[in-house]
Amino acid sequence: MFRTRTGTRTASLAALATAGVLLLTACNGNGYDDAAAAASPSAAAAGPTFQNGTARQNNAQPNSGDLAPDAAPAAAPKKPVARSWVQLSAGRAGALDPVVANGAGFTLYRFDKDSAQPSKSTCFDACASTWPPYLVAKGGKVFLDGVPKSAIGFIPRDDAFQVTIGGWPVYLFGKDTKPGDTNGQGVGGTWFGVTPDGKKAGQGGGSAAPGGGTPPPGAAKPATSATFFNSANFADPAEGVAGPGCKPVRFSGSLQISGTAKIWDGPNCTGKSQEVQGDVKDLAAIGFPAVKSIRFGG
Repeated sequence: MFRTRTGTRTASLAALATAGVLLLTACNGNGYDDAAAAASPSAAAAGPTFQNGTARQNNAQPNSGDLAPDAAPAAAPKKPVARSWVQLSAGRAGALDPVVANGAGFTLYRFDKDSAQPSKSTCFDACASTWPPYLVAKGGKVFLDGVPKSAIGFIPRDDAFQVTIGGWPVYLFGKDTKPGDTNGQGVGGTWFGVTPDGKKAGQGGGSAAPGGGTPPPGAAKPATSATFFNSANFADPAEGVAGPGCKPVRFSGSLQISGTAKIWDGPNCTGKSQEVQGDVKDLAAIGFPAVKSIRFGG
């Protein structure tokens, strides 16, 4: 009996020792879990964090982000500068609707020679002097103003992160001299303003055709009705709203819709607007804590 117990005890100790070796291997011998790091690269790289609303609404320091004097495209230094915060706002600029602008109102652009899958920039040196890459510092903040968080990503660049929308790296244009300029639209047949989902602004590449016309092949059709819920994740109470035209909305928690329509934060389809396509689990997460009206059919 004594010999049997000793053998069992020895085997148990051996198993524990083996498990300890495996644990140290998985932790790289220093308590750092390689598998966890691979699954969470953004945490290891001190990636930017997201916050709903504008920089002003969140009391961000103006000179540390898009509102700094040298953050304007025409005044940007030759070497790209990463800001402590950036802001992505969906709206209209010139004939582009929708298009994404930064916190100072300057249009953001995408470049056809880049790639979205995987996200990759090909604009460097002289190109990057004319088209400053839109950079946010490690550990910085991204304020979302009508742009869905799900569309935003980052690629490492210049010891910071270049923002991507729909996978496409985005840039400012050095010849845009005031907020709302769209002088970069169509340059070289390869540069275009970027929509909130990463498509080319003004090209019919968004989720619905410009001006409410016939959608391009494969695009979602305009919706004729929608259901708004009082809380996120489609929690009751709810109200049904049907078109055509502009209709008032009572609830602003979440939205179920088949097709595309445009929502507004003011009555009678006024104020800030954004086109939506498909269900939205949390309207506040896309920058619309209050929805007052919706337009069906363009």
